[in-house]
Amino acid sequence: MKRANSQMQNLASRLVIYATKANKAAGTKPPVVFDVCEKLRPQLAALMGNGGFQALLERALALARVEVPWLRAVRKNEEGALENWVELQTQPPPEELLKGRVVLLAQLLGLLTAFIGENLMLGLVHEVWPKVSLNGLGFESEGTNESEGTNEPKK
Repeated sequence: MKRANSQMQNLASRLVIYATKANKAAGTKPPVVFDVCEKLRPQLAALMGNGGFQALLERALALARVEVPWLRAVRKNEEGALENWVELQTQPPPEELLKGRVVLLAQLLGLLTAFIGENLMLGLVHEVWPKVSLNGLGFESEGTNESEGTNEPKK
């Protein structure tokens, strides 16, 4: 099984950390573990249909389970949302929980890049999280248009 590359890991980590801070600021309880994947759902479902999104998420989950064993307890429900992680006999420590979130998202973004390309993937990410900087992640396009002072992907 293939691990997500370092660029996808870095991007996923940045998005998960941003979402975690946003959830804490909003006082979200209980924490939604796979909130970043859920936030991508509308854009991905519009792009590839709900079935396509679910297939992509299922494959990303299968790949991530190799690296993060506790993800084996996670299942996708009929609507395509991830569930059952709360049914684990022992809750993963926070660092393992973070690792699982990052690895799953990195796999999802890597698969998405394989299907639609890096620029479109970065565009979708920017559409969902316009305040998250895409600079310094090692992507070919560097993800931003600095001459205009925005985080928008270059076209």
